[in-house]
Amino acid sequence: MRCINACSRSDDPRGKALSNFSAHSFEVDGVQFATVEAFLQGIKFPEDDPRRAEVFAMSGYLAWKMRVHSKAEYVWWNGERIVYNSKAHAALLRRAIEAKFAQNPDALEALKNTKGLEIIHDTGGSGESDKTSLRAVVFCQILTDIRDRALSE
Repeated sequence: MRCINACSRSDDPRGKALSNFSAHSFEVDGVQFATVEAFLQGIKFPEDDPRRAEVFAMSGYLAWKMRVHSKAEYVWWNGERIVYNSKAHAALLRRAIEAKFAQNPDALEALKNTKGLEIIHDTGGSGESDKTSLRAVVFCQILTDIRDRALSE
């Protein structure tokens, strides 16, 4: 099966649009985010940490660099401390990615235009660590689910 790489370094514009680094702002529960990566990294900071709001407004790459300043033990959302990589954390990440596509018709169109392709996430790096917020296999499944749902509507 042919595939498309959902990555900021993708050769395909559709893959770049699917990336967590893509400049598709969105909001979740009244909070605005510049990118999905800003969401992924920003929620790692407690709600009273001033860096949190700064990260929420960052581009994908700058937000990604902030990962080194968090302990990756918990994320914080709506006054709740959530165990990192728990089911609740995964559900929150899914909500953010769904919000990106629901609020950005051009990103959703790019995703829909991957019909018939397997979505992969290959960053060319050395792989994932225990601190990875969103595993590639989970990210690709979320994208596939959103695409398939959008195509069936």
